[in-house]
Amino acid sequence: MSMTPETPVPPKPISLRPLPQLIFASRWLQLPLYLGLIVAQCVYVVLFLKELWHLVHYAFSFTEQQIMLLVLGLIDVVMISNLLIMVIVGGYETFVSRLKLHNHPDQPEWLSHVNASVLKIKLAMAIIGISSIHLLRTFIEAGNLGSDKTGYTETGVMWQTIIHGLFILSALGIAIVDRIGQPPVHKPQRAAQEAG
Repeated sequence: MSMTPETPVPPKPISLRPLPQLIFASRWLQLPLYLGLIVAQCVYVVLFLKELWHLVHYAFSFTEQQIMLLVLGLIDVVMISNLLIMVIVGGYETFVSRLKLHNHPDQPEWLSHVNASVLKIKLAMAIIGISSIHLLRTFIEAGNLGSDKTGYTETGVMWQTIIHGLFILSALGIAIVDRIGQPPVHKPQRAAQEAG
């Protein structure tokens, strides 16, 4: 097979010494962890379908508040599932191996510019979203504070609110540290990045 001048020659793979090769190959030890998260995703799909069936089956006997709580539970499952997908896909792409989805029509938009820093911020935002849903459920369920039916106390609700606030402050801190750590982008360079 003759090569034309236009045909690019693929780069020769770099051969590593045994110790660096072993260290670099150790990233594949994370593969069972990501496969385990896929199993956890399957469990969440089953949980979602179970809760959805519960909602549809008892829709006419539930009060509006009970339906709202079930729907918030469904949203919670979806948000945790989204978090799992971000960790599975983004983590595998960042820390294990490339997925090579560059021209795939279903490639997630965020995956094209994912790195460890972006993944941290996205995960922090997802955790805040999940915490918000939990806090909203707590506020709805705790209409009768201190009653035996809800199991919520004023102190418990206060601590949930404080922890949620700490999640928000942590996400802000991560974003600020990430912003400080990036080199400044000049205006012509920024315009070129936004255009590209």
